[in-house]
Amino acid sequence: MNSDIGWSGLGISAALVAIALGISAWQRLGVERTLLWSSLRAAVQLVLVGVALHFILAPNRSLGWSWLWVGGMVVFASLTVWLRARDVPGVLPLALVAFSASLAVTLGVLLGLQVFPIDARTVVPLSGLIVGNSLAATVLVGRRVYEELRDKRPEVEARLALGQSAHDAAQPYVRSSIRSALIPQIETTKAVGIIFLPGAMTGLILAGADPLDAVRVQIAVMYVVLASVATTTSIVGLGVARRLFTSDHRAVQLTRKAD
Repeated sequence: MNSDIGWSGLGISAALVAIALGISAWQRLGVERTLLWSSLRAAVQLVLVGVALHFILAPNRSLGWSWLWVGGMVVFASLTVWLRARDVPGVLPLALVAFSASLAVTLGVLLGLQVFPIDARTVVPLSGLIVGNSLAATVLVGRRVYEELRDKRPEVEARLALGQSAHDAAQPYVRSSIRSALIPQIETTKAVGIIFLPGAMTGLILAGADPLDAVRVQIAVMYVVLASVATTTSIVGLGVARRLFTSDHRAVQLTRKAD
């Protein structure tokens, strides 16, 4: 199968955006401008990324360029977490640590044990999967821990008054927050192959790969994503909780921002 749809094919597929625009106009949803802007922005961003990857993935190109790209992913994702959870204290350095640790653990296993070869065509895509799929869960757990410990402050202080440490007093709320952040990925993992065919597998099949080869790659990718989300949510959840208590186990005063 020829996986090159060409620019004309891309233009035809872009016409499908008109369906979403038409539905929005028909139902008076008022999101036509947002749909159009999002579609155009995604196309421009992906083309620019494609040009950059064409350079990075060129034969005999130094692997250092790939690791530089990965570093940029971590920084950009961490800034995104900070922008979406600015009220959470210390979330930017925590996100940097979480994404870096997640990459170190997952790539260390996959590349160190030679599941995938160490080259640009594996380092860059795998890193993108790890960071990209962890982003939403990282934002969610940071905000959830902050809001839980803010809204349940009387309960937390009661636990502290009974002699519990800050870690023990916060643990039920941190555990609940991490669980909430993990559940969407767990549900997605359970639904793979039954309800939907995920991106990596679909892309390989469209490119002409043997379905069983595509399945093996997808299973590895699925486990990578699950481990990365668990790693980042744990680091950020525990880290945010530590920042909401003083060194002498007192709860930090938190205020609710006006809507």
